[in-house]
Amino acid sequence: MTNSEPQVGPKIGKRERLIGAAMRVFYEQGIEKTTIADIARAAEVPVGNVYYYFKTKDQFVEAVIEGHSRVLADTIAALESLPGPAERLQGMIRGWVDQREMAARFGCPFGTLAGELDKRSDAFGGEPARVMGQLVDWSRRQFAELGRADADELGIAFVASYQGISLLTNTFRDPGLMLGEGARLERWIDELAGR
Repeated sequence: MTNSEPQVGPKIGKRERLIGAAMRVFYEQGIEKTTIADIARAAEVPVGNVYYYFKTKDQFVEAVIEGHSRVLADTIAALESLPGPAERLQGMIRGWVDQREMAARFGCPFGTLAGELDKRSDAFGGEPARVMGQLVDWSRRQFAELGRADADELGIAFVASYQGISLLTNTFRDPGLMLGEGARLERWIDELAGR
């Protein structure tokens, strides 16, 4: 959805470093292939210290889901400074397009995580759906502010378009696909806004 690492200050604690590293390593390797030692190494934290903060990989997954939720909330908050809903939607699109090189390598940071977690019988209690729902709800509100009676459908279409292009960009390893779809989505928003 957005940058996979939380934005933190220069002096961050071990727990925050571990969460940021887990977000990155889960994104690049997947949950199943990732060990706690991989996360510790990426965070530059001794493996023995990890267990003070996280006893299991599932606890890392919970923290990573919450990390994605915070990153999305921060992104949405930053977009609120834009003058209107069309500009905010287009700002979100530009953020996605800016990450096209990473999408070509690994897909959508949260979409890939949600897809992997969906294969588990517990699906983490619907937490991935809650986070994805934050983006869908925000999108719906933007379309409603544009005066669209079909805001619910448009919100879903907006997120589905991004998730779909992330998958195709990753499958074909072609960041140009996301660039093209981003331009198309911006034109679509302009049309819906009557510009």
